[in-house]
Amino acid sequence: MYERRRKPHQQHTHKDATLNGMSFAAAAAGGGTNNTNKNRVSWNRSLSTRGRTSIAVGSCLDVRPQGKQARRKGKPALPKSKGVQPVSFEKEREYFQEVDAFELLEESPSPKHFSTWAMGNQNDTVPIPHLCSRLEKWLLSKKFNYSCGPSSTLSKILETPYRNLESLRGEVNFSILSTPKKSSFKDTSGFPSIQSRFNEEFITKDVHERDINSRKSNAVSESVKNESCEDVEVAVKKLSLASTSASSVDHVNPFSTLLAVCGQSAPTKLLDLFSKYSDPENIVKVGEGTFGEAFLAGNTVCKVVPIDGDLKVNGEAQKKSEELLEEVVLSWTLNHLRRNEGDTHNACTTFVETFEINVCQGPYDAALIQAWEDWDDKHCSENDNPEEFPENQRYIVFVLQHGGKDLESFVLLNINEARSLLVQVTAGLAVAEAAYEFEHRDLHWGNVLLSRNDSVTMNFLLDGKQMFVRTFGLSVTIIDFTLSRINTGEDIFFLDLSQDPELFNGPKGDKQFDTYRKMKKVTEDQWEGSFPKTNVLWLVYLVDMLLLKKTFDRSSKDERDLRSLKKRLDKYNSAKEAIFDPFFSDLMVDRPL
Repeated sequence: MYERRRKPHQQHTHKDATLNGMSFAAAAAGGGTNNTNKNRVSWNRSLSTRGRTSIAVGSCLDVRPQGKQARRKGKPALPKSKGVQPVSFEKEREYFQEVDAFELLEESPSPKHFSTWAMGNQNDTVPIPHLCSRLEKWLLSKKFNYSCGPSSTLSKILETPYRNLESLRGEVNFSILSTPKKSSFKDTSGFPSIQSRFNEEFITKDVHERDINSRKSNAVSESVKNESCEDVEVAVKKLSLASTSASSVDHVNPFSTLLAVCGQSAPTKLLDLFSKYSDPENIVKVGEGTFGEAFLAGNTVCKVVPIDGDLKVNGEAQKKSEELLEEVVLSWTLNHLRRNEGDTHNACTTFVETFEINVCQGPYDAALIQAWEDWDDKHCSENDNPEEFPENQRYIVFVLQHGGKDLESFVLLNINEARSLLVQVTAGLAVAEAAYEFEHRDLHWGNVLLSRNDSVTMNFLLDGKQMFVRTFGLSVTIIDFTLSRINTGEDIFFLDLSQDPELFNGPKGDKQFDTYRKMKKVTEDQWEGSFPKTNVLWLVYLVDMLLLKKTFDRSSKDERDLRSLKKRLDKYNSAKEAIFDPFFSDLMVDRPL
């Protein structure tokens, strides 16, 4: 560090004191030769001081004598003989008298006829729109609007006014409420939208109740219309009370919406759901995560996630219904990519197939607890024992395709399998980008499942173009869309990761947490927008895992090729661009083999 050097304290003679005590300004003025050191100018004082000229400035000035400037003339003195006359306000008085005499257009404070304007004492009336009818409409919409979370998309869905849709069509332009469809988006007729399921489940269910509420509101509105002296605030209170319906408001909440999306009117029991796919004694736990457990039931994997409870799960707060709603919609939407029907322009089977999604309630059944404890004995579970859940605990259960083992535990045999892994993941992301602006945003090696089969090639449809890639007998499945972002053409679903700052505070040097931080930089912490570069960041992560964490048969040239691919990936802004990298060129074929 550098510090200002202090001047050493010295004893001064009278002559030195005279010279040092003289300021620059005083020297320029020719005075101050007898000043002492106590009058020394401050270090911070300006070179130019009031009434004096500094040496630096004074040397450049014109010092020739100047003539005296003429004095400024002041106001003439009042004659002594005359006193000060008071100010006259006669003109102002006349002006205000003229204004007071003019009859302004004003609202009558006590009109004889409600909804009229009066000028002076005239009796002619002009009809105007009924104020309380507008107010009533606003209050009805405001009362039934229910906000459920930080996600703007979810808020829009769950704030659907609980009114007759036919009456709304004349007042609202619905086209401005939905995300405009891009030309590349196709009609997802196979996937019922959130709005259609919600309307079918609830709006048709409560038409009678809303009609009753509407009649009550109209009755109150008429009473307000007839009360000429009714205060506006009192009218607002009356309308507010009249439009309140506890049962209707209860219907419009995240849990009810989640039930509607899953096609349920009430939750089921866990064992009832599992019994559809396997005998209870054959249920086996196959994995776990921070927010839930995975059980094998027959040929399906059931992912069980507790929701809406107060009890912490593995040290974390339980997820809310509105958070799971987005993942449910994502799962159903990506299912549509598996159906190569009609004029579909994008299709693939890379994303896990969802067979069923159910909302359940109740304690963990004995068969599930036994399966959990068997896993704990073999693998020493890091999760809490689910027997601690209360009797009224809620769950969301995803019944999924069994995609195999995750990349972390799967044993790759050679470089061809590693290349097959990368090309299938890249092609799948490219197809989802083209179809739905999809971003996974959490594609770590636990969310990539691998299995072996007899396939030689796999088919992808990207923007209407058929693509066949060589698989070398490896099948890749992408799972877990909790953090993902998607544009269905009607709504944008995403998780606002700015609400989870801990996600970006992981250890530096850890490839997974470094990727989260890179995503934050790319998105500038605005997670609703489309940033397909995030998919490329996870492709870079997967290359790192293959180079640093996985062992398989490979040569020095193979490693150089992987490192070269990693460098080129940094230049791509989407998986759609990355899929045409030279690394994948010899894996693309014109027809199935």
